[in-house]
Amino acid sequence: MTMGPAGGPGTRPFVPQQMERRRWWHALFPPAELPLPPAPPPPVVPTTATFRQEAPGPILVPAKGDAFDFRLHVVYNWTAQNMTYEELRFRAERYLGWAAGIVRERAVGLAREHEPHRSHDLERALNGRLGGQRWPREGAVPHFSVLIRVSPDERVRERLRPYWEDRIRLECDHELQKIRATQADELTRRWCAVLQNLEDDPVTSHAARLTGEQFAEVFRRYVEERRETVPDLVKLLREAVRGHGDLGMGPSEYTEAWDAALRTYERQHGLSEPVN
Repeated sequence: MTMGPAGGPGTRPFVPQQMERRRWWHALFPPAELPLPPAPPPPVVPTTATFRQEAPGPILVPAKGDAFDFRLHVVYNWTAQNMTYEELRFRAERYLGWAAGIVRERAVGLAREHEPHRSHDLERALNGRLGGQRWPREGAVPHFSVLIRVSPDERVRERLRPYWEDRIRLECDHELQKIRATQADELTRRWCAVLQNLEDDPVTSHAARLTGEQFAEVFRRYVEERRETVPDLVKLLREAVRGHGDLGMGPSEYTEAWDAALRTYERQHGLSEPVN
């Protein structure tokens, strides 16, 4: 008598046989991979909003002597964290009066140390002192820094106008004279070279006419004036040569050198005495 498996006819199949069947089935049809869990979101980086605000009007601060005012034209650079541009702009417009008060409070003392016509000096001093600072100095609220341009009082501007007009005119005249002097020097050097080359050429009196009657006339006068100074020198040389002969010294190296120089100079300038 054959004994069946324990548990009766309704008992489930043996567990080892089920695992073998699963292995065989998975070998032919592997199960789909489970999806990976989603990556964590990146950390939130605080956003920085900036807004450049030009003041609608100047801030007046007294100059030295309190008779005139300096005009401060201020540009505010606002910065905020975790804030949109529109919100920062809205707050900056609300805080404009407060920001202008801070700038004026820090500028009054320095402005009174500068004379009314020294607006550029005050501008450098203010930007040197206030540049790199921020207000409020602490906290996460919007803060601002400033860039300042300074102009003098309108009455001071009117008084400075004639001074600058004269100075500009003098500087322009000076530059013009320098240009004229440079051009005259260059032109003189070139004409000097041209005239010297023409003077050494035996046909210069005729060649000069090729450039025009005006140039020919100028060149003729130039040659005549040059030759007018020669006779005095020639006379001096002749007396020197004859003087050595009258003393009975006889021909010497000194006399012969002077005589040779005299004859060469006479030939170059067409002053040689005719031979009888």
